Amino acid sequence: MLAALLGLVALLAAAAPFLGRWAGRPGGWPLAAGLLALALWVGLAPPALGTSWFLPWIPSLDVGIRLRFDGLSWVFLLLVLGVGAAVLAYSARYLKRGPHPGFYGLMTAFAAAMTGLVLADDVILLFVMWEFTTVCSFFLIARTSPQAQAPAVRTFLVTVGGGLCLLGAVIATSVRTGTTQLSAILEDPVWSQDPTFAAVIAVLVAVAAFTKSAQFPFHAWLPDAMVAPTPVSAYLHAAAMVKAGIYLLLRFSPAMSDVLTWNVLLITIGLVTTVMGAVFALQRNDLKELLAYSTVSQLGLIVATIGVGSSAAIAAATLHTMAHALFKSAAFMLVGVIDHQAGTRDIRTLAGVGRAMPWTAAMLALAAASMAGIPPLLGFVSKESILDAMWEGSGAGWLVAGIAALGAVFTFAYCARMVLRPLPGTRPASLSGMSEGGFWLVLPAAVPAVLGVLLGPAAWMLDGLTSAGATAAAGSEVHTHLTLWHGLTPALFLSLAVYTVGALVVWRAASVDRVLDRPLFPFTGVEAVAAWQRGTVAFGARVGDLTRSDAPARHLAVPIVTMGVLAAVGAVGVTGLGDLRDTSRPFDWVLLALVTTGTVAAVSLRSRIGALAVIGVTGFAVTLLFFTLGAADVALTQLLVEILTVVVAVLLLRRLPRRFRRIPRSRAAVTGVVAVIGGLAAAVATFALTGRRGLSPTGEHFLLNAPDDTGGSNVVNTILVDYRALDTLGELTVLGIAGVVIYVLLESARALPLTYRDPVPVLRVPATSPLVDAETNGVFNRTFAKLGIPLMLAFSVYLLLRGHQNPGGGFIGALVAASAFALAYLAASSDTQRRASYFRLIGAGILIATGTGLLGFLEGSFLKPLHVDIGTLHLTSAVLFDVGVYLAVIGVVVASLDLLGGWPAPKQPTGGTRTEAPDPPPDPTEPAPVPTREPVTTGAPTKEES
Repeated sequence: MLAALLGLVALLAAAAPFLGRWAGRPGGWPLAAGLLALALWVGLAPPALGTSWFLPWIPSLDVGIRLRFDGLSWVFLLLVLGVGAAVLAYSARYLKRGPHPGFYGLMTAFAAAMTGLVLADDVILLFVMWEFTTVCSFFLIARTSPQAQAPAVRTFLVTVGGGLCLLGAVIATSVRTGTTQLSAILEDPVWSQDPTFAAVIAVLVAVAAFTKSAQFPFHAWLPDAMVAPTPVSAYLHAAAMVKAGIYLLLRFSPAMSDVLTWNVLLITIGLVTTVMGAVFALQRNDLKELLAYSTVSQLGLIVATIGVGSSAAIAAATLHTMAHALFKSAAFMLVGVIDHQAGTRDIRTLAGVGRAMPWTAAMLALAAASMAGIPPLLGFVSKESILDAMWEGSGAGWLVAGIAALGAVFTFAYCARMVLRPLPGTRPASLSGMSEGGFWLVLPAAVPAVLGVLLGPAAWMLDGLTSAGATAAAGSEVHTHLTLWHGLTPALFLSLAVYTVGALVVWRAASVDRVLDRPLFPFTGVEAVAAWQRGTVAFGARVGDLTRSDAPARHLAVPIVTMGVLAAVGAVGVTGLGDLRDTSRPFDWVLLALVTTGTVAAVSLRSRIGALAVIGVTGFAVTLLFFTLGAADVALTQLLVEILTVVVAVLLLRRLPRRFRRIPRSRAAVTGVVAVIGGLAAAVATFALTGRRGLSPTGEHFLLNAPDDTGGSNVVNTILVDYRALDTLGELTVLGIAGVVIYVLLESARALPLTYRDPVPVLRVPATSPLVDAETNGVFNRTFAKLGIPLMLAFSVYLLLRGHQNPGGGFIGALVAASAFALAYLAASSDTQRRASYFRLIGAGILIATGTGLLGFLEGSFLKPLHVDIGTLHLTSAVLFDVGVYLAVIGVVVASLDLLGGWPAPKQPTGGTRTEAPDPPPDPTEPAPVPTREPVTTGAPTKEES
C-alpha cells in the first residue's frame, strides 16, 4: 500500500504538466481531486501502523527505497495531501487563464517529494526527498518573475546550507550505527552511550530543521520568498515545506529528547523566533508579509515545544502543527482572494473591504481567531496544550511558558491588526467596483478555516491521530484527551493574561505603531543573506584568481610540486637500485630512450606540425611499452587515441601559426630544468610508491572472482561495465557534455561578426603545391577508404562483442569505429560531404547505458547486470551497457571532426554588408610565399589545404 500511495502521487506529478498544458488553469481540479482521494484513503482507511515496504537501491551499502507508516507519517501525510488538494483547487481559479504546465508540475512534484519524505525509513532516501523539496521551492519562486530570481537564490542558498548539515548527520549516523535504516538508527544505543556524538548530531539535525522551518537566524528567507504566487506561499511556505523541518525534529525526538544540547538549542531558538517573528509581523502593512512573519513566529513556538521533550509537549506540538496548517493555509489563500479582487494587500488602503467581500472577510476572521488562540477554535486547544506542556515540562517551565505567552500577546495583536484594520469601515471610493470572489475561488480557502472552527469543540475527534503521531515522535505510548475545558489550570490563566495584555496592545495600536515604525536592527535578514552571498562569491573569485591564468607555468606548478613531495616521501623507503634491475628488461630501456628522444625533439622543434609528428612517435613508443608489459587493452587504447589525437590536432593547427614563437634562452633553460626535475620526481615517486609491491588485495579479488561474478574473463572490461558501471556512466555523461560544449563554443564563435573576432591565421598554399587540388590529393585516402572503412567498422563491432571475455570492449571498439569515420573525413574532397548526427549518437549512447542500468532493478539494484545462459552461450546486459559506451564515444569523436573540421561561417553584420576580417599580421617566422604566382586562397581553407 505504501508503494502504491507514493507511486500514485508520483503519477499525478508526471501527469500534471500535460494537464496544465492541455486544460490550462482548470487542470488543477483533477489534480486536486487526486490528492483529495488519497487524503481520504489515508484518513479513513490508513495502513496498519508499523507497515513497511522495501526495494533495494544500493544493496552493497544496504541503501534502499525503504518506506514505513507510523503515526507521525499519518499526521503529515494528511497535511501534505489534504492541504495540497485545497491549494490546487484554489489555483484552478486563482491563476490567470492559459496553460500552466510548469506550475502544476512543480506543485505536484513537491507533493510527491513531501510524501516520500514523511514515509522514508532510510536516511539516504530522506535526504534525497529533503533536497527535492528545496529544488521545487526554488523553481516555484524563480519562475514568478525576473525580480523573483534573487529571492529564489537566497532561499535556495539558506535551505541548501541546512541540507548539507543534514547530509553530515546522515553520513555520521550511518557510519556509526552501521545501517541507513532510520528506525534502526533512532533505536541504536549510541545516543545514550556517546553523549558527544549525540550532541554533534543534535546540532546538525537542528540546524537543518532551522533552515527549512525559517528559525532565527535563518528566518529571512521565508518573508523573502513571498514574491511567489499565493498558492505557492499557502502550500510550501505555510503548510508543507516549512513543516519538513518540524517533521525532522519530531522524527529525531525519540533519540534526542534526553540530549541537553537538543533541549536547550530548540527551546532557546524557538522562543527567540516566536517573539521576534510576532514583533516583525506587527510592523507590516502588507497582509502577505504579515502572514509570512506570523508563520516564522508560529513555527518557533512549535520548535520550542518540541525542545521541551516531554510526552505532553510532543503531543501539543503535533496538535499545533495540524492547527497551524489549517489556519495558515486558509489565511494565505484568503489574502490571495483579497489581492485578486482588490489588486492590493496594503491594510492602509483596504479599510471597508469586509463590506465588499463579506464571505472572504468572515473566513479570514475565523482563520485569524484560530491563530490568535481564541476559544472555541482549534487554535485555542493547541495553544492551551502548548502552554500547559511548557509549564509542566521542567523546573524552569514557568519561564519558558511566560516567554511563549509573551509571543502569544503579540500574536493576538497582529491577528487583530490583520482583521480590524482592513475589514470594517465604509468602502472607499477606490474599492467601489470590487465584489466578492467567485464561489469556487473562496470555497477551497474557506474549507480549512471552517475545519478550524468545527474541530475546536470536537477536538476529541483528533485524539487518535494526535496520540498516534505523538507516540511515534516521543518513542513511548502517548494517549491524549483533547477538549476545550481542562479546568482552572496555569495555561488558562496565562491565556487570560494574553487576552488582556493583547487587547491593551490593540487598544493602544497607534502608540505601538509609533514605537515599531523604525528599524529594530541595523540591517535586515535579507541584507545579511545577500551580504553573505556576495562575500562567498567574492571569496570564490579570490580563490579562483590563484589559477585563473593562461600561463601554463601556473597550472603546471601544482602537479610538479605534488610529484616532488610524493617522490620525497617515497624515496625515504628506497634502499638501492637493485629492485630497478629486477623489475625491468633491456627492451624497456630502448622504448624509454625512444620516448625521451621524442620528448626532447618535441620541445626543440619550432614547427608545430613537426612537434605533433614526434609527439605521435612518442605515443607509439608508449603503446609498445604497454604491449610488452601485457596490457593489450591499454596498449590498443593508447594507439587509437594517438591516431585520433593527431587527426584532431591537425584540424586545430590550421587555426594557429605554423611555428612556435621564440622565447628567451634564459626562460627556456629554467623551464627545461624544472621539466627535468619534475620528470625525475615522477619517476622516483612511481618507482618508490608502486613499482615494487605485489598484487593488491583488490586486484586479487577481481582476478579470482570476476569470472564467477560477471561471467567475463576480461577483468579490465568487467571492472568498467560490471563492478564500477556507475563510474563509467558518470564518465560517459561527462564525455557527452564535452561534445555539447565543443558545439556551443564553436557556434558562439560562428555567431560573432568577423569584425568582432580575433584574426584567424589563414594557411596560404602556393599554387604550385600539390595540396591545392584536393580531389587529386585525396586519391590514396579514397581508394584505401573503400576497403578500409568497412573492415574497420566490422572490426570495431568485433571488439565490442568480444570485450567481456577477451581484449576489447565498447570504448576500444568505439575508437576503432571513430578512426574509420576519421578516414572517411580525410578522404572527402570537401567539407560539404560531411554531415553526421553526432548528437543523436551521444544521446542514444547515454540513454542505452541508463536504460540498461534501470533493467538492473529487476535484480534489485541500479546497473546490476542481468545474466542469461542459452546452452553454452552466456549473455549479459553489460554488453548492452557497452553498446551505450560505444555509441557515445563515436558521437563525441565525430562531433570533434565535424565541428573542428569546418570553418565558422561569419555572421552578417547589422548594416547588411558583409565585413571581411582583416588579414592577420605576417608571422616573422613564416617563410615568404612563392613569388612566381599569387597564393590561392578562397576564404575558409578546406581540410586538404591544412
